[in-house]
Order: sequence, then structure tokens, then C-alpha cells
Amino acid sequence: MKVNVVKIAMLGVLASLSIVLMLLIRFPILPVAPFLEYEPADIVVLIGSFLYGPLEGLLLAVIVSVIQTLTVSSGAGWVGMVMHIISSGTLAISAGLVYKKLHTKKGALFALITGTVCMTAIMIPANLFFTVRFWGFPREQVIDLLLPAFIPFNLIKAGVNSAVVFLIYKPVSKAFDMIHARNGR
Repeated sequence: MKVNVVKIAMLGVLASLSIVLMLLIRFPILPVAPFLEYEPADIVVLIGSFLYGPLEGLLLAVIVSVIQTLTVSSGAGWVGMVMHIISSGTLAISAGLVYKKLHTKKGALFALITGTVCMTAIMIPANLFFTVRFWGFPREQVIDLLLPAFIPFNLIKAGVNSAVVFLIYKPVSKAFDMIHARNGR
């Protein structure tokens, strides 16, 4: 089994950058649910998924989620970590799978839209299960928050992160290609 040291190193760089973004930029975007905070870590997770594949994107999502739980979101505990892994992991896997098959600019756009829709969709049952079962919110309250909070939050967060990736991915991928070319990809 061949170990690609450059790939592992670049995944480490991406994980670090994602963590830095998550630590530096965090703010609520919906007054109805100020506990839901936007953070741009998924930009780097998506880039990793496009560069290396959906499983590598999932790995980045897991790393960021664990560190987020140990630092700025410790109050959310393991439930918050699992929900973050579900949301970011779904975004990375679904977008990465589509982009792997449709490796064009239009394919990237379709992949990012697919990832945004999949992330938003998976978080509906995730919130109904985890928020009710482990955080003790009444099911009716969670249902009442789906349309004004959970669905728009996930659409906005994934949509903004996807838009940024769409704008910056090509130059970033060229830079990574140069790094790999120098080191014998």
C-alpha cells in the first residue's frame, strides 16, 4: 500500500485552515434561533472533497467537528458534534460524489447545489431526532422551528459556503496541482 505523504500533508493543512476559519468567524444569522451560528469551515471541507474525494471531505468534517466540540461549542457536547458531522459530512459526501462524476464548472455548480439540498434535507430528521431525544426539546417546538430556523439556517450556511467554493475553487485547485506536481503526485 502506497502512502501519499503529500496528500496527507495537504489534508492536514486543509483541516488546520478549516479549524482556524471556524474559530475566527462565528455569528448567528437568524434572530429566531441565535444558537445556530454560521461558520465558514465547510468552505475548506468542500474544497478538500473536490480535490481529494468525498471520503477525504468527510474526514475533514469529522476533524473540524471534534475540535469545534472541544473548543467553542463544548456546551453542545457530543450531540452537537454528531449533528455537525452529519450536516458537514452530508455536504462533503454528496457534493464530492457529484463533482467526482461531473468534473466541470457546471458539474461543480450542480454538486454544490446538491450538497446544499442534501445537507438541508438530512438536518430535518436529525433535528427531530437529536434535539428532541437528547436535548429534551418538545417535538412540537422543534417542528415549529423547522421553517423559520433550521431549514433556512442550513440553506443559508451551505449556500454561502458553496458560493464561496464556486468562486475560489479553480485557483485553489491549480495551486494544489502545482504542489502535487512538484512533489510527484
